[in-house]
Amino acid sequence: MLQVKDWQHVFKLDPNKPLDEASLMKLCDSGTDALMIGGTDGVTFEKVFDLWDRVQHYDITCVLELSNLEAIMPGFDGYLIPTVLNSKDKQFVVGLHHEAVKEYGDLIQWDDVLVEGYCVMNEQAKVYQETNCQLPAVKDVVAYAKIAEHMFHLPIFYLEYSGTWGDPKLVEEVSRELDKTLLFYGGGIESEEQARTMKQYADVIVVGNIIYEDIQAALRTVKACK
Repeated sequence: MLQVKDWQHVFKLDPNKPLDEASLMKLCDSGTDALMIGGTDGVTFEKVFDLWDRVQHYDITCVLELSNLEAIMPGFDGYLIPTVLNSKDKQFVVGLHHEAVKEYGDLIQWDDVLVEGYCVMNEQAKVYQETNCQLPAVKDVVAYAKIAEHMFHLPIFYLEYSGTWGDPKLVEEVSRELDKTLLFYGGGIESEEQARTMKQYADVIVVGNIIYEDIQAALRTVKACK
């Protein structure tokens, strides 16, 4: 069974971005709690398999965050399934999920699957545009968090700023609404200080883009979350 309740820090690797072996080794040996493989565009089965295969050389939990049906593959330690709560398109809330279960439902190991209630906060982000999101106000975000915990009983509420630095006050406010549902924060973390700021409120910090810009800065975010 996939266990995330003890996670504090995760590196998110994009299969569509190049990552040299030395950097991958440093990430795997950094003390992070897991690697999450996932992205918005250019995510193919071949690219996911290649990255997964390279990670198998290291002793680290590796999960797949699904973004399209074509990239589904067995062998991961777990699978994270986004449902984009602030999408205006049913397809990204439950539509793709329905298609996947029709196709693969008899093969799914349900104990290895967790659903993430996504709330995407950056209008310029590819994921925001691809999933046809509507920018929520503070009250909307808090309401989505309450829905995630009290109505849908989701294990994860993911506040995603996707490449831009978020609002710590909003993260703090959302954190006060969640008890059993874990709060994941992702977006714009480029330093140990930023990671520490958001870790005050979020259960899990997800670090992605800075990996491909400054690997040493990315590695320093691990220490800030422990």
